[in-house]
Amino acid sequence: MEYDLDSGAHSTYSLHYHLILTTKYRRGVLTEDRTQFLRGVISGFTDNYGVELTNLDGEDDHVHILFRAKPTTDLVKFINTVKGATARRIRNEYADELKTELWGDSFWNDSYCLISTGQVSLDVLKQYVEDQRG
Repeated sequence: MEYDLDSGAHSTYSLHYHLILTTKYRRGVLTEDRTQFLRGVISGFTDNYGVELTNLDGEDDHVHILFRAKPTTDLVKFINTVKGATARRIRNEYADELKTELWGDSFWNDSYCLISTGQVSLDVLKQYVEDQRG
C-alpha cells in the first residue's frame, strides 16, 4: 500500500482527524443546504491553521468533519474556531428559521469528539460515508 505523506522542513507525516460535532440538544436542524453552508464557512479559514478539509458530511443533528493537519496545528484552537465561526455564521444566515428550533446563542453542543485516523481507516471511513449517502 502506498501512503500519501506530507512533509515539512525536517519531517514527514500523515495526520488525519475525524471531528464530530453535535447540535445543541441534538436538535435536527442541519439540512443539506445548511451542511453545505458549514462546509463553505470552514473552508474559508482552514489555510490559516494548516488544515485541509477532506470531507464533511452528517445527519440532521451532527456533522462528521474529516481533515488533514500539520504537526504544528493547534487542534483545540482550530476546533474552537470551527465551532464559533460556524455557529455565528449559520445563526446569522438562518436566523428566522432557527429561532423556533434553538434558543440563546448556542448552536453546537459544548463537547466534541476528535479521533485520529490512520490513512487506511480514513479510506474505510470515506467509503462508509459514501455508502450511507446511497
